[in-house]
Amino acid sequence: MNPVITSLLDTDLYKFTMWQALLHRHPQTQSEYRFVCRNTPAYPLAELLPEVNAALDHLCSLRFTPEELAYVGSLRYIKSDFVDFLRIFQFQRSFISAWAEGEQLHIVAQGPQVHVMGFEIFVLAIVNELYFRRFDAAQALASGRARLAAKVHQLQALARQAALRHPFELFDFGLRRRYSGAWQREVVQTFATEAPQWFKGTSNVLLARDLNLVPIGTMAHEYLQTYQALGVRLRDFQKAALEDWVQEYRGDLGIALTDTVGMDAFLADFDLYFAKLFDGLRHDSGDPVAWGEKALAHYTRLRIDAHTKRLVFSDGLDLERALMLYRHFGDRTQLGFGIGTNLTNDMGADHKPLNIVMKLVRANGQPVAKLSDTPGKTLCDDETYLAYLRQVFNVKD
Repeated sequence: MNPVITSLLDTDLYKFTMWQALLHRHPQTQSEYRFVCRNTPAYPLAELLPEVNAALDHLCSLRFTPEELAYVGSLRYIKSDFVDFLRIFQFQRSFISAWAEGEQLHIVAQGPQVHVMGFEIFVLAIVNELYFRRFDAAQALASGRARLAAKVHQLQALARQAALRHPFELFDFGLRRRYSGAWQREVVQTFATEAPQWFKGTSNVLLARDLNLVPIGTMAHEYLQTYQALGVRLRDFQKAALEDWVQEYRGDLGIALTDTVGMDAFLADFDLYFAKLFDGLRHDSGDPVAWGEKALAHYTRLRIDAHTKRLVFSDGLDLERALMLYRHFGDRTQLGFGIGTNLTNDMGADHKPLNIVMKLVRANGQPVAKLSDTPGKTLCDDETYLAYLRQVFNVKD
């Protein structure tokens, strides 16, 4: 079997940025990550179990090469001791297990967080690529290339439209649910070559290095969720996580994720101090227009010029939706659009993408959760804890 993952750089930038922050500040944390498929696949994922286990065996044999370490170390916010940690790092096979129950594929990573948090993106890429290898590749690629050409043409048409105050900026966020690694590379290369005025980077660190692009990413939900289990008062976990981020990066990586317990609860914690220190906010659930209006109103209340801030949209976007949001907000604030599945796994009606995630569910032996602004995105196996979290942050069920 051709391996799905051949480089440990083939992951999202925010894995490295969260990894460094947690290694420096909470290296003792124990955690559990769980794989879930949210939609119905064309065939049972349990059939992939032997191939998944073989791919995990291979993943756990990889090490960072000197060239890869040099690239990571060249990023100004990465510290030398973290590079030294990566120099000796290797995934431990005993920390991750995959098994089948009926038609369901189960994958759980459990152990020290700084040794298991990196599994997430690789597991999702592995399951996706193995799943789609059973489909007609020629048909998928033909359809995918036609759709890709249409997207590039749509972007190029922006040059003929009236300019808004702030530019349209597009990023590739499609590693986790890509059709394949080779296809993601082709998509990113195409956008970088044919639409460089609007295409500004990728979350995939390997592609950023190979194609001389900007690696994009800051934090994910797992970073903030971890602070629910670190001994701080639960009501203060967001402020503790944001404060540690500020101290770790001191001005770099300044986009804050807002929906770990919902936008309203986030803004209650995002006071003038944080609003001045962070460059902007990222949307990942709920109505994006309503979210953006709340964000701009919050900056107005704090008497902060929204033109100096950035709103990044990354929830289930396609290019049409991104352009709609750009027309709505482009004269009022800086913007960024991270498009995932619709860029890297838009292969036609016969190749429906999987909706798979691998989320942090426990830290230090206690449940953690995300109270998303979109129903159905919450992942937690402890209803008592969910009820408590909702009560603390006044979030309706």
